[in-house]
Amino acid sequence: MSGEILAGEKGFGIDSDILSQLTGTIQYLYNQNLEIGIVIGAGNIFRGLSGATQGIDRVSADYMGMIATIINSVALQSALENSGCDTRVMSAISISQLAEPYIRRRAKRHLEKGRIVIFAGGTGNPYFTTDTAAALRAIEIEADIVIKGTKVDGVYDSDPAKNPHAVKFDSLTYREVLEKDLRVMDLTAVTLCKENNLPILVLNILHRDNFRLMIEKKTVGTKIIKG
Repeated sequence: MSGEILAGEKGFGIDSDILSQLTGTIQYLYNQNLEIGIVIGAGNIFRGLSGATQGIDRVSADYMGMIATIINSVALQSALENSGCDTRVMSAISISQLAEPYIRRRAKRHLEKGRIVIFAGGTGNPYFTTDTAAALRAIEIEADIVIKGTKVDGVYDSDPAKNPHAVKFDSLTYREVLEKDLRVMDLTAVTLCKENNLPILVLNILHRDNFRLMIEKKTVGTKIIKG
């Protein structure tokens, strides 16, 4: 999920109402006995690429963004645990006071034990986005699907906020996403999913019913699969 979602109408920081709403949705999934891994961005606190245009070198800016994802992850963990969910934060950047180091086998073991794993710190390397971190972690833990949680209900041929006639796609292939430059996720993330045949589902994360429909295998959002 993007960090921007946590900001709500404020546009910055963490909106307690949005955090509570997201927690309720994740708790619903948790109660379905699903194995859940979460990757969250940091756009509500700091965006590395934009920081790089404001006098901060790109590498430093990206590390600042990765640290900001740890802040969001710890906030989400606290809210989830207050709701009765067993969670672990695992970080690609060493910060032992707040999170476990990311170790693939340990992450899979946490998931097997029914714990929600929040993957923080991106990939641990600059120049990679949250999307790429999510795709990479999903492949490593052998996830069945990557869910891209957004504020819109799927992928459109143009921005639905600007174009009232924008057309929503129910399904797409990886190739169509790349050829149409639909910007669902960054190029590296889509390519990783394509090469590993990992489906992507883009949906509005703020509507809990979307996840119920997903579990019931009904059409929801936009699904991206092999052609």
